[in-house]
Amino acid sequence: MAELDIGLGKSARRAYALDDLALLPSRRTREPELVDLSWQIDAYSFDIPIISSAMDSVTSPSTAIALDKLGGLGILDLEGVWTRHADPGEALAELAEMDADQVRARLRELYSAAVDHDLVTQRIAELHADGGYAAGSVSPRRVADLADTLLKAELDLLMIQGTVISAEHVSSTEAPLNLKQFVRELETPVIVGGCASYQAALHLMRTGAAGVVVGVDGGLASTTGSVTGVGSASATAIADVRAARMRHLDETGVYVHVIADGGIRSGGDIAKAVACGADAVMMGSALARADSAPGGGWHWGRSIAHPELPQGELLQLDAVGSLTSSTARHPRPMVEPTSSVPCGNRWQHSDSSGSKSSRRRN
Repeated sequence: MAELDIGLGKSARRAYALDDLALLPSRRTREPELVDLSWQIDAYSFDIPIISSAMDSVTSPSTAIALDKLGGLGILDLEGVWTRHADPGEALAELAEMDADQVRARLRELYSAAVDHDLVTQRIAELHADGGYAAGSVSPRRVADLADTLLKAELDLLMIQGTVISAEHVSSTEAPLNLKQFVRELETPVIVGGCASYQAALHLMRTGAAGVVVGVDGGLASTTGSVTGVGSASATAIADVRAARMRHLDETGVYVHVIADGGIRSGGDIAKAVACGADAVMMGSALARADSAPGGGWHWGRSIAHPELPQGELLQLDAVGSLTSSTARHPRPMVEPTSSVPCGNRWQHSDSSGSKSSRRRN
């Protein structure tokens, strides 16, 4: 791919966000019932390629169960309020009557409590209670401490998630997580991320991960780009990680699933992400608009109450739909895309120096 000069010794390549692309229709159309949206990761299959973001304003045990019944996957933040408080639902409901400053103060109080291992076990049991899957997200720093608890509670899918994750983390203050050793020794399938480049994704795939999350905290509530300067053009990042998957598949015969995360707010975004190579997408703010969302009309990122460097926007969203009901729609022919067309450009910098029953648990 051609590089463009930024200045002496610095170069860039053109990269695209999902908003920069449109899907080009082909000569053939399909009826909706002929289109298969299902996908599978490890032994677990899903009817639709939608995963809820592991954010307390998006996913609670009840919303995860509702999404499971719709054929998707809900991922609970196992370091969030649901594992710090026995009944945070009442406290979260109170947020609807507060202004922004009051909400921030209340969230700091809620997140100041320690993660309770017994509550982790209880939440996983709640997710299992209706026969659905239990999936949870943990940060790299906390995952080793929670591993035994997660295994005993029979978590189905574990997501090790951070703003940026690599297979070669360096630290001068603590022993970093040996991701390859941890993933290969764990009996539970693991999804890791986020990442945004071919090389980083390939290294994560080589740890034995069942899936890789593409995206660097790029959601509506994120301020990572403005705070740290780190970001990615999502369409190009997905395509790059897809290429890493194909190389890994050629090398090992193992297919690693690609999950797009960040800025997925519409059906068009989902379609374009899949066309670029994603198997599924994670959605945050779109699901936070559900009338049953746990945020009480507010939406926030996982780092908003960080004690040293709080990040992220606190957003107030109107409810626009429900996870527990659906409206019949008149079916239309589906268009089969053949390619994606760029409608704009972004820049990436580089240094030139170097049936539902099948989804149930048995």
